[in-house]
Amino acid sequence: MKKRIVILGSTGSIGTSTLDVIKKDKKKFDIILLTANNNYKKLIQQAKKFKAKKVLIKNKKFYQKVKKSLKNTKVYSGNLSIKKIIAGKVDYTMSAIVGLAGLQPTIDAIKISKTVAIANKESIICGWQILSKLLKKYKTKIIPIDSEHFSIMELTKNISDDEIEEIIITASGGPFLKTAINKLNKVQPEKAIKHPNWKMGEKISVDSANLMNKVFEVIEAEKLFKFNKKKYRILIHPQSYVHSIIRFKNGLIKMVLHNADMKIPISYTLFGKKNNFLNIKRIDIKILNKLNFQEVNVKKFPSIKLIKKILNYGFLAPTILNASNEILVDLFLHKKIGFLDIVRTLNRIFKDKDFKKYAKRKPISIKDIQMADNWARLKTLAMSIR
Repeated sequence: MKKRIVILGSTGSIGTSTLDVIKKDKKKFDIILLTANNNYKKLIQQAKKFKAKKVLIKNKKFYQKVKKSLKNTKVYSGNLSIKKIIAGKVDYTMSAIVGLAGLQPTIDAIKISKTVAIANKESIICGWQILSKLLKKYKTKIIPIDSEHFSIMELTKNISDDEIEEIIITASGGPFLKTAINKLNKVQPEKAIKHPNWKMGEKISVDSANLMNKVFEVIEAEKLFKFNKKKYRILIHPQSYVHSIIRFKNGLIKMVLHNADMKIPISYTLFGKKNNFLNIKRIDIKILNKLNFQEVNVKKFPSIKLIKKILNYGFLAPTILNASNEILVDLFLHKKIGFLDIVRTLNRIFKDKDFKKYAKRKPISIKDIQMADNWARLKTLAMSIR
């Protein structure tokens, strides 16, 4: 029997990679729904190639173009819940919509899916209080796609917190690993978005440059896994082949090593260990012999100090951090603030007189999360633009 598949955000990098994996053995899958925001041309191409039963183009102005091009596919548009589109349960949903906009679709996906593979960190960081309850209620399995969290999941199956001494998440160090600290305040966006190992979007590239991406990854891991939050640690690993390391109390150390290719964890979630379809480049033994690790220099990467604070400030503190950081990165990319101003301003946000009022609220609905998100964005802009 074919697996019924939904891909939320099918035209993005994760959605595209998911379809690339599926095409290796298309006869095993039935594409029930593909969704996109604005990229209607790519959505049309995907729907035709994979014979999608239904598509959702969020931007209504593209509805007629999509409908005209897809004669054999049911087309929907606007802010429509996928629960109103899909009848019955699907086997697998890939949640790959970027940003907080992906939270409601992820909530809906949990209600109609046996398994949700998630690549939307904002949903976990901001909405875990809501998601975790729904996962239990609907008996839905959630699988993280990010390589670090996928690795932790693989390394800790059937492992209790009492057995673990330390959980290490690796970081490449980004483009400024070897840059002198006194030169960081003058770095330009053009330099910050040039990652030494791969090409990414501008926002995530800046997060990688100051290690804010690792701050979010630790928060995400603390939500997904029931391990003591004090056990998480970040190590610099410039080669980006080892993604997570678990140090056990019995002296054993385990790690997961693979090429930085998202198709690897995606393939595992779809095929399990039986997948032999991926044509992944083998890691050169010469590279393996040069793997190295180093401690994070907190003077160069002060963002790491935010981890302890944010994990203890309250339920909505990660939501505020995420929203404020998005605003600050955008201001930096538009050259309205300096590179080091990102983390400096985040620390100022935490000291604001209204911060605790929003951070300590326990979210009951998305509206609670949006309220904290909106406050953080407005406060951050007010602090940054004079």
